[in-house]
Amino acid sequence: MLFRILSLLAFASFAFADTPKLNSGNTSWMMMATALVMLMTPAGLALFYSGMTRAKNALNTYMMVFSAYVVGTVVWVLWGYSLAFSGNIAGIIGDLKNVFLNGINYTNLQSSGYPSFVFVAFQGTFAAITVAIASGSIIERTKFSTWLVFVILWLTFVYAPIAHMVWGGGFLMDKGALDFAGGTVVHMNGGLAGLVAALMIGKRRGYPKTQMMPSSIILTALGAALLWFGWFGFNAGSEFAADNVAGSAFLMTNFAAATAAVTWMILDYIKFGRATLLGAASGAVAGLVAITPAAGFVGVVGALIIGIGGSIIGFWGVTWLKKIFKYDDSLDAFGVHFLAGLWGAIATGIFALQSLAWNGPLKHGDRLGQIWVQIESVIVTITFTVIMTAIVLKIASLITGGAKVSEENEIEGLDATQHGEKGFNF
Repeated sequence: MLFRILSLLAFASFAFADTPKLNSGNTSWMMMATALVMLMTPAGLALFYSGMTRAKNALNTYMMVFSAYVVGTVVWVLWGYSLAFSGNIAGIIGDLKNVFLNGINYTNLQSSGYPSFVFVAFQGTFAAITVAIASGSIIERTKFSTWLVFVILWLTFVYAPIAHMVWGGGFLMDKGALDFAGGTVVHMNGGLAGLVAALMIGKRRGYPKTQMMPSSIILTALGAALLWFGWFGFNAGSEFAADNVAGSAFLMTNFAAATAAVTWMILDYIKFGRATLLGAASGAVAGLVAITPAAGFVGVVGALIIGIGGSIIGFWGVTWLKKIFKYDDSLDAFGVHFLAGLWGAIATGIFALQSLAWNGPLKHGDRLGQIWVQIESVIVTITFTVIMTAIVLKIASLITGGAKVSEENEIEGLDATQHGEKGFNF
């Protein structure tokens, strides 16, 4: 009898220990991190992109990014979150168990003691910025109506499955793929979707012979600074706790971005004989992209090499690669986000510290095995994103009677023809 009582008490103590308690520190940090990531889309990325756009399209560019955030947030809460993080169908996508957040309430806690509602909000900001990144490849020639339909479909059938595969209990997560804050899920995914859409919609009128001057590089630099600021929530917040790993991710994020900005300025000097503000801002973003999948896994040496490499491959992508193949990636979403994200995803396997690897081959000392898992995750992301983005854009185009605006609208500018407004009144 005494043995049974002791056994029950032991079981109860273990069960109690496994039940998370509200942690006010982690809750405060995750709410702050969510707010920082939110700032990245309708402020940081919107300014970064619209400043690089011609004046007659600046407002439309801002509106595409802004709408991606608001529409994406609605999609995420209603069904996107459920498809990414509940259930598991063939290791590829979740189910609709938590549609409309059914089964989740304000008392539910994550394992580190912050509310599940905050986790939903945090992950929703990632979904929104991912599709917003893709807009950078197709601005100045895309119907706004087509874009809205595309956002809904793409988040449902492209982003949610990729997020599930890597973060939500899918087969890449089971294999041990390391993606601390979104190298494959966000940057490769969004950047590649942008290129696919750009190729399908076609080039802007006059590209590449007509010079297309940015409306305000100062706005672009301000947008880059806001992105950098928000990225601390993006990367350090992905630890889901206010702890030492979050602190490490915070520093490595800042260090890699600064390293990449310096590298791009040096490359500007080598190629053009002068450093440019646009180049420095682009380099910082490339470094932020590259360190994203590795932020919580690497030390100073890894962050240094990843930052330099992200800048070099981004610079190569927006200069040489784009010039050779002549694709019209309007604001270089593919060159900066996909290519730097690709480098970062693979480099994570190379430079991740064994002591920080939470899962997968590296946790057991198998470095080559981890690198191969990283390559597998890259291949899966590329294949799935290309095929599904093409299908989704085709459907959106059929619904809206074509994705590309008329030549007359393109000449007049999308600010006036799509919105009846002007970004700048000179």
